[in-house]
Amino acid sequence: MSNEFDHDAVAADAARDGGRDAAWQDDVRAGVRHVRDLDALPLSAGERAAAVQAAANHKVRAPKSYLDLIDWNDPDDPIRAQVIPSPDELVETDGELDDPIGDHAYSPVPRLTHRHADRVLLFPTYQCAVYCRFCFRKESLTAIGRGYTRAALEPPLDYIASHTEIREVILTGGDPLSLPDKALEEIRARIEAIAHVRLLRIHTRVPVALPARVTPGLVAALQGRLMVTVVTHFNHAREITPATEAACRTLRQAGFVLLNQSVLLKGVNDSVEALEELCRELMYQLGVKPYYLHHGDLTRGMAHRRTTIAEGQALVAALRKRLSGICNPTYVIDLPDGGGKVPLSACQAEPKGDGFWRIRGLDGQERDYRESVDES
Repeated sequence: MSNEFDHDAVAADAARDGGRDAAWQDDVRAGVRHVRDLDALPLSAGERAAAVQAAANHKVRAPKSYLDLIDWNDPDDPIRAQVIPSPDELVETDGELDDPIGDHAYSPVPRLTHRHADRVLLFPTYQCAVYCRFCFRKESLTAIGRGYTRAALEPPLDYIASHTEIREVILTGGDPLSLPDKALEEIRARIEAIAHVRLLRIHTRVPVALPARVTPGLVAALQGRLMVTVVTHFNHAREITPATEAACRTLRQAGFVLLNQSVLLKGVNDSVEALEELCRELMYQLGVKPYYLHHGDLTRGMAHRRTTIAEGQALVAALRKRLSGICNPTYVIDLPDGGGKVPLSACQAEPKGDGFWRIRGLDGQERDYRESVDES
């Protein structure tokens, strides 16, 4: 099984599942899968030429249903900005990196990153159902054409089995849910056979960009001994549709915990109104907890999509005034060289000594607070 769109493997799954996979496979085939498919999109000749040039640096792919959400009359459409190559991507800025969060430096064996003691990233595939222009792994995804093979996962699985401190395995990539059900079932079974692993976490854009892929067969492939958390990647409320709502409902009803990671993107969601609508509808409509709001990584060619940290801090401060706590994500930066995710919210509390604090309220006013504790 060489990659997630191995049609023989998928056809076998479809036959077994009564053809349920046909819809998402048709969606993939009808979308953009190669640079040449850009010719079918309503782009001007100049836009198309620029897009083709940018796509040479980073793969282009998007299912038809996701492309159908784009308002092609709006050059600043927030979904278009996420998946259609832009000439701005060809402009590299000082300080941008090939490996913005230090994946490679913390990779003791191929297809695995071990940055934090109790959890690891496992890369079953380096391919995606949709390629995001801002992806911090874009260099690896473009350079590495490998999909899933059993042999490729033996070294990382052996590593996990030999490190008893590991409690959580995070499937990422690439997009693990772009794999066939059989591959997902094999991976889940191998991981859950390792006694010290307690939780399986899956990072995916499939519920956003290819919701038809969320089938009963996919759910069954992921169910077993392990607790399962699915971390979705909605960046704009326009991505929330009846199809994505159905996909998230299916995952919720299967007993999976649903979280969301967004990236703060200039021209996409960098207004308090856009973030408010996104975070509220994630929780209230989809039942997905807004988990992280990521500051834009130092990915090459993405300066035009990054905000300043101060702008991000102002946005999340405004969000806290508008949304309940359960709807608020944590604004974080994933530090270069493997420093991990660090909250970027402005400091709200300053110690003054002897149990006194100066605390800034949501209204921006600072107040004195005195602790009262039993220290006996």
